Amino acid sequence: MSYSGYWQFWAVLAAVFAALTAIFAKVGVTDINANFATFLRTVVVVVALAILLAFTGEFKGPQNITSKSTVFIILSGLATGASWLCYFKALKIGYASQVAPVDKLSVVIVAILGSLFLGEHLSAAGWLGVGLISTGAILVAVN
Repeated sequence: MSYSGYWQFWAVLAAVFAALTAIFAKVGVTDINANFATFLRTVVVVVALAILLAFTGEFKGPQNITSKSTVFIILSGLATGASWLCYFKALKIGYASQVAPVDKLSVVIVAILGSLFLGEHLSAAGWLGVGLISTGAILVAVN
């Protein structure tokens, strides 16, 4: 059975890599400025993605991108950059085991914004899960 078509497979991999990101970044920012560490990380991401796109033939020219997609991808990139800068600063001064769960409050924020602006609907159990994520992040953070 191939898992490559299941969103759950990719979501779990994202979580694993996000966890590794926290651990590697915490060690990495020990001796350098958090903003410079974020810059280096960004360069690595850009180079890795360029290699992936070249290898898979998935690079598309700008003429294939709508104005709406361009605007929202740019906004997403700016939000990512701001998130990474804040995340690395938090890792520089805090414990990875506390920073990462607080960062995952993004799950809660996405659920709320998805509901308000994208028309997404969570079940009562889904909202309970969102509440538990909030509670868990807070409990870990105040440890």
